[in-house]
Amino acid sequence: MWQNNGDVILSQRKASSEVMPTTDSSPPRTASALQAQSTISTTTPSLAYTIPSNTDVTQPIIYAYGTTDPNSADPTATLIQHLDYGTLTLNLQANVISSNGSSSGNTTTPTASDGSGGSLSIPLAQYEKLIIAHAILCTIGFLLLLPAGVLLARYMRTFVSNWFQGHWIVQFGIAGIVIIVGIALGIASVSQAHAVHFDDDHKKWGIGLLVLYLVQCGLGAFIHFVKKADRKRRPAQNYLHAVLGLAIIGLALFQVHSGYDHEWVVSTGREALPKSVNVVFWVWVVLLPVSYAVGLSFLPKQFRQERAKVNISNGDDDRSHFNLGQTTYGYQKAVQ
Repeated sequence: MWQNNGDVILSQRKASSEVMPTTDSSPPRTASALQAQSTISTTTPSLAYTIPSNTDVTQPIIYAYGTTDPNSADPTATLIQHLDYGTLTLNLQANVISSNGSSSGNTTTPTASDGSGGSLSIPLAQYEKLIIAHAILCTIGFLLLLPAGVLLARYMRTFVSNWFQGHWIVQFGIAGIVIIVGIALGIASVSQAHAVHFDDDHKKWGIGLLVLYLVQCGLGAFIHFVKKADRKRRPAQNYLHAVLGLAIIGLALFQVHSGYDHEWVVSTGREALPKSVNVVFWVWVVLLPVSYAVGLSFLPKQFRQERAKVNISNGDDDRSHFNLGQTTYGYQKAVQ
């Protein structure tokens, strides 16, 4: 509906996908504009219409709006894509409450639902299902698997000699597949909705995080496989690897929050997720750094073990130069 030269234009349309709807020559129920009930000469115009009722007691509605007027009285005029849209459910049996708070007693006139989840009655579109799958996989990959791999390395490297095997399997072998598939589903959802790629911060940061993750994996492989046999101290790239890993997880927290708090609502027009999701998120935000901070208590032991290994590699097996203490089996074997 739009206004043109003081008249209210109604165009009844349909669409098979996320494209501009075209006029329906034989709709199942024909709508009509209500000129008398419409107000178009105010700063907040309202356009009214009527449509025959059926036997439904609730009616799901998808609404959308834009600011570009077709500038035509032709119901088949081209429409510019809407700016935003949303969903609601009409309760066709509820009493209508007038502006003064009194009930009309009319149980057949529709009123909007009270917001208690009515929009969820609208079936999920295909692109919305892709968004949900994208969100689940990326959350698992970035906020569960990557931190698990980091904590595994942080805690286990001072106790077992093969900690790196578990670290790279979690970080790359499992998380890599989950993350790449998750991001691919996000890109597919944008295409399915005929939306624009990389038109907001969430979409741009998503690709940025993927690039940082791949760089981090490459850096980890370089550190592990390219080593100087006679090195005497920890190389700078080792510290860069640790800092970059923590930065990726921090950015992932920001990205996941923007996804469920902003992107979902903007991209689908649906209601925000339950508050419990936000509670779980912030609990996780606290638990992750606390868990890592506890793991830092093993750093002194790690550094002693690394110094011991350097001394052994340089042919110095005089135990008076260092204190192995309760070191790993691998280092004990090297001393023997």
